[in-house]
Parts: sequence; structure tokens; C-alpha cells
Amino acid sequence: MTNSKWELRRDYRKRRLQALADHDTLQTVIAQQVLNEIRIRHTQSPFQGHLGLYSPLPGEVDLTVLRSSLEGELKLKLALPAADGQGHLSYHAWGPEPLIDDGCGIPAPLNQPPLTADQLDLLLVPALAVDQNGIRLGYGGGYYDRLRTQPPWRRIPALVVLPGACVTRRALPRDPWDRAFDGWVSEQGVCKV
Repeated sequence: MTNSKWELRRDYRKRRLQALADHDTLQTVIAQQVLNEIRIRHTQSPFQGHLGLYSPLPGEVDLTVLRSSLEGELKLKLALPAADGQGHLSYHAWGPEPLIDDGCGIPAPLNQPPLTADQLDLLLVPALAVDQNGIRLGYGGGYYDRLRTQPPWRRIPALVVLPGACVTRRALPRDPWDRAFDGWVSEQGVCKV
């Protein structure tokens, strides 16, 4: 049994890639589950601000394929995160302009000013793994963790997006700055903590 975060990251990265490779429709199913959850939330309490998505890295569930449905059908405003490469993350409105690589080389709408926490209604965040308590295992940069420990960002609902093979019953290592997510979305649907 592995214990270090490094070992867990290595193992869950392989598990996530294998799950997505073994099931060619898994990405589509997870994206559909996300869309269903957003429709439900938007019906219950219409979004006033932006929906925080992410630019997918290789092996992450790609939610950008939902853009036309989210903007067209649901009339939602979208935002993407931008990392500065030094531990800070901000969200920016995702407009029609081309995306620019952020400080970590991830496409982001850096041509837009940063949004404040009160301008976001929901964050959808990629992960390597998540446990039953909502503790997320990411890549180790701590960008989402640092953002979500700031008081204005604590109130923003946040869900992890990943294949079900990466949801573990075993508690993941937790650092003092880790903040539990409200749940996760996988091919099985939404599980709230």
C-alpha cells in the first residue's frame, strides 16, 4: 500500500489514464453527468455569476466540449483558471478571444481581468483522485488549495471531476491547508460529501 503523495499521484495518474483508455466513451459520459448536474443546479437556483471550468491537461476529463451547451442552451457565463507559476490561481471570464498559456503553460483567458469570488457560482476542478471525505489529490502545486483557503472563496461550491476508478474509500493524505470539496462527478453521477 502506498502512502506518500508522490506514490499516490503516480498510481492514480496511471489509474485515470487506464480508465479513460479502456472506455472510449467515458469522457463523454462524465461530461454528460456534469451537464446534468449544472442543469439541476441552474434550475433550482439560476446562476448569477460564472461557472468555473478548467482547460484540461492530457488525461483529464475535457469539459470544454460542453461550452456550446452551457453558453447556448443554459446562457451561462464561463470562466477558466489561470496559474501564475508561483502558487497563485485566479479565474477569468472565458470569452471569444484566443487563450494564452498561463505561468504553468495551460491555456487561459489572460486577456480578461481576474474575477472575484462573488462572481463565480460553482467550480469544477480536475483531480487524480478524491476520497469519501472530499479530499482531492492533485498534481502537488497547491493552486486550488491556496485559492480555496481564502475566506471569499470558501463559500463557492466546488466539485471534483474524474473517473470513478479514481474515487477511493481510503482516506487520502491531508495537509493543513487542504479543504474538502463538496463532492465529485464521475460516470456514476454526482456524489456529495
